[in-house]
Amino acid sequence: MNLGDRKRLILQAIIEDYINTAEPVGSRTISKKYLTNTSSATIRNEMADLEEMGYIEQPHTSAGRIPSDKGYRLYVDQMMGQQELNKSQDDLIKREFTDTLGEIDRLIKHASKLLSQMTQYTSIITTPQVKKTYLKHIQLIKIDAGTVLAIIITDAGIVRNSVLRLMRDVPSDILEKISKTLNESLCGVCIEDIAGIILKDTDEGYAGYKEILEQILPELIQTLIYSDKVEVYHDGAANILNLPEFNDIDKARRFFNTLEEKDLLFNVLKDSQENINISIGSENKYEQLQNCSLITATYKVNGKTIGSIGVIGPTRMEYSKVISIVDCMTNNLSDILTKIIKY
Repeated sequence: MNLGDRKRLILQAIIEDYINTAEPVGSRTISKKYLTNTSSATIRNEMADLEEMGYIEQPHTSAGRIPSDKGYRLYVDQMMGQQELNKSQDDLIKREFTDTLGEIDRLIKHASKLLSQMTQYTSIITTPQVKKTYLKHIQLIKIDAGTVLAIIITDAGIVRNSVLRLMRDVPSDILEKISKTLNESLCGVCIEDIAGIILKDTDEGYAGYKEILEQILPELIQTLIYSDKVEVYHDGAANILNLPEFNDIDKARRFFNTLEEKDLLFNVLKDSQENINISIGSENKYEQLQNCSLITATYKVNGKTIGSIGVIGPTRMEYSKVISIVDCMTNNLSDILTKIIKY
């Protein structure tokens, strides 16, 4: 059965009315508010066809219809208009990010809070992933005999420190030369690829210290790999209590429990692709989120993806509005992070 123009208009009316009211939509409502030149009887027949095709559902006998996940998918892909943020909203995001210029973790937390406030749903966001960044600088500093502080900086502005216990005392001038060799060999290399790099040959100035260099490299790799603990922040969990879909206490409790599953949230965001991603209800591969819709996107530094953000809401979420906010948020977050790192 083909989805003709009238069926598409009726489906769009059902979805948009349900998004706004959270109440099942009947034929009389559509006839009065949306298709004023079409009789209720005709609309009922079309609704029966849409239900048979799987685009709408009837939650209760004699009740109106609500969209199915299939109906939302068609709406998002083909019917939904693109909503642009107004200037005040765009300026708000820019101003809030500029005011938070500084510590990256603080900026990420602030972005999560702002995202939940603007969408009135629940936001989730990951901190930058060290292993997806590139090594920018290594500095070895002598603390005392046999003890060295390694300072490692990535191109995403992430700093990692590690205290190294060496086999013997190494003079500061030799540590400087070893730092130079490490930088020449490793700078510009992706962190997750460093283990496979072969260091350049040492010169005569390292006489007797090659074994120290060979000891340092594995410890630096271990520092980078094992310190790559990505945090997942969320904000606006209480927003879900304002939605009628979560009036049921057990359903709300399950949602809050899901937000405590940080590994699950990380995996959800890890799967995010370059552009805006929309998963509707049963399309979510995790059962805990199959009553929700999820919109995710990635943020970048110098064009390289280093983290993801997302919004969790009901399947009747305001998709166009949320997509616009997420898109603006990721663009501004990418810009501000690039500026932080540049300076």
